[in-house]
Amino acid sequence: MNKVVVVDYGVGNLKSVLRGVEQVGGNAVLSDNPDEVCKAERLILPGVGAFSGGMAGLRRRNLDSAILDFVKTGRPLLGICLGMQLLFEKSDEHGGHEGLGLISGQVVPIPTNGGGVAERKIPHIGWCALKFTEQHRTWKNSILENINEGEFFYFVHSFMAIPENGGELLACCEYEKQHITAAVIKKNIIGTQFHPEKSGGIGLKVLRQFVNW
Repeated sequence: MNKVVVVDYGVGNLKSVLRGVEQVGGNAVLSDNPDEVCKAERLILPGVGAFSGGMAGLRRRNLDSAILDFVKTGRPLLGICLGMQLLFEKSDEHGGHEGLGLISGQVVPIPTNGGGVAERKIPHIGWCALKFTEQHRTWKNSILENINEGEFFYFVHSFMAIPENGGELLACCEYEKQHITAAVIKKNIIGTQFHPEKSGGIGLKVLRQFVNW
């Protein structure tokens, strides 16, 4: 059974991630121990809430450096929602804050207007269809490999990540005429803005692919 360490850094939504991993046959372990995080077989960085609070929680527990050391091993890392955003260099949320810097780019507010929409509802909450991107016309060899374009996943967020390198934008979605990064990939690093653990059977397919990736 593949062991998956879920990083506990004081930001919620941990139980549903643990349960999702276990449902697809993974051995899920919750940990805030930097040594255990660094030595994990697979690592999930979950999270909901503010970017600044998330980074503060990681730094307070010395988990930021543990995650960076883990990535150097080449083993798989999955960031979910806030966890995906923390992979980026910086965020504009509540001023400006530095992230883990694993993916070039930044996190910005979802625009409240534009694209012919008078007032876009924020936060973005609900089901949205995944789409291919210009540089990824297939999701082969990623955790989306068994997902078809147009299948729906659950989102809840007010900020969106913008990767600097278009090749690292794995999937997108459209929310009230606004294109939003839905998934990113860089070698052994992958992130999803959507919550696979809250997306029913289709989300479990993504988690199963990660557990066996």
